[in-house]
Amino acid sequence: MSPLFDPRQIRRAFSRAAAHYDDAAALQREVGARLAESLEYYDDPAHHTTPPQRAIDVGCGTGALALAMQGRWPKAQVLGFDLAPGMVREANARFGTRAHLLDFKRRPQALVADARALPLPDASVDVLVSNLALQWIEELPTVFAGFRRVLRPGGLMLLSTFGPDTLWELREAFAHADDAPHVSAFAPMAQFGDALIAAGFKDPVLDRDTFVLGHPDLAALMRELRALGATNALDSRRRSLTGRARFARASQAYEPMRDANGLLPATWEVVYAHAWAPPPGAPIRVGGVDEVRLPASNIPVRRR
Repeated sequence: MSPLFDPRQIRRAFSRAAAHYDDAAALQREVGARLAESLEYYDDPAHHTTPPQRAIDVGCGTGALALAMQGRWPKAQVLGFDLAPGMVREANARFGTRAHLLDFKRRPQALVADARALPLPDASVDVLVSNLALQWIEELPTVFAGFRRVLRPGGLMLLSTFGPDTLWELREAFAHADDAPHVSAFAPMAQFGDALIAAGFKDPVLDRDTFVLGHPDLAALMRELRALGATNALDSRRRSLTGRARFARASQAYEPMRDANGLLPATWEVVYAHAWAPPPGAPIRVGGVDEVRLPASNIPVRRR
């Protein structure tokens, strides 16, 4: 079966967008700030009495959330991981500047890595966050099994992702232009929650928000999406440029949707989740199937 998303296109698009990403990422900052507020769950004495030793940001982008964690827990090792080398370069540059200005005892570090294969030992992470990155990955059960693997028992996971109603107006407008897919398809909240449960996470809680941003015309919306790196990453996308005639048809179809302020609305559905890694000894579940990890010394040997 062919993949839904093209990881090479995702890597290229976000690397190209990295240098000016923060200029366009108002929504990403807002959602990241809400995740940062939820870090207080870890500090609740009912869960933990000591600060985390290691916190990671998966899909760290330019590093805003990693900096927030370093500021909250100055002695922790904070690591950011991103698939796009351009984003990692921007994050590390930001870490150097901000750590000096804020007099951090430690500074975060960003590394190039795939969320599906984090380069970390088992049970080595206390807090794992991911802000608006997982929508670009279709293998959610594999990702969540990997997150379970690196989290210590009782570790906190905080996530946000885009839901299927994201950019529905743009999807409908381009449906009038041709039959090719122009907007990436994102998993519904129920599928996201099912994947968390299948991976064996404890007490998952999901919520959603809807943000509607206005744009003067379709060209302005497309410029913003390119600035964010949020271009069409579907593997089945049209490889050629969208012609003027198709773009004109999409623009015409979008026009009746203008709001009371005369702007074209663009809906962003954001799904939030938090969950806890289960107690020691709980099996990691891959696709809902238990995967028990035992050291070789624990495997009984029959003597003859």
